[in-house]
Amino acid sequence: MNIHRPTVLILASNPAFSREITAHWPQGPAPHSAVPEFIVLDEAFSHHLQGSHYDLAIADASAVEKDEDKKKTRRLLNKRLNKDLRWSLAATGKPAIVIHSDPSRDFYNIHGAVIDLRREPGLWPAIAGLIGREILQRYQAESRAREAEKICAAAQTEATLGRFMVEMRTNINNALTTVLGNADLLVHEPGLPATVQAQADAIRNMALRLHEVFQRFSSIEKELSVAARESGKKAAHATAGS
Repeated sequence: MNIHRPTVLILASNPAFSREITAHWPQGPAPHSAVPEFIVLDEAFSHHLQGSHYDLAIADASAVEKDEDKKKTRRLLNKRLNKDLRWSLAATGKPAIVIHSDPSRDFYNIHGAVIDLRREPGLWPAIAGLIGREILQRYQAESRAREAEKICAAAQTEATLGRFMVEMRTNINNALTTVLGNADLLVHEPGLPATVQAQADAIRNMALRLHEVFQRFSSIEKELSVAARESGKKAAHATAGS
């Protein structure tokens, strides 16, 4: 089963934000904890997000205007922009981590698939990376489970078809025997037109080919039965040995 390498979308206008995320992303054994592919995009483009292009988004919502005269206005603007940013992330249906710097809010909050995380100096990049890795591992586990379900469903369909072929084998063989016998009689019937004999010969040949196919089904059935018995014996020995 192929392991999809996850993609993390970093939404930030400040290059330092993306550097902190990538530098503190936790390492782990491949393939399930492999470092994801990072894509950096300005958060101003959040309205154009498409969830099919990434697996996890980490957004910077912590910009604060330093000019004291504009601080109040800037905070009101940031509040509206951050609300729009969260709405855009939630609309994609993909998990997201939003980093903010509001000291009056909780250290973290969960809103559906969006996690709000307060920007604690020195801690936030590592915490965001750990949370992000756990989200991606869960996402990959769910993807593998869905793929396994598809494979299982396909196998069950094939098994049902195989069982039907085995159950119908006797009836089909009986019908083929009748067709083959009558075709033999026609082929050896004296005085028949050449065209009729040719058609009877074609029917006889096709019946023989179908008979060979169903004989192969019988052989496969026997092989599978032997393999199942051998597998059962090995499992019994392993259980006894343990």
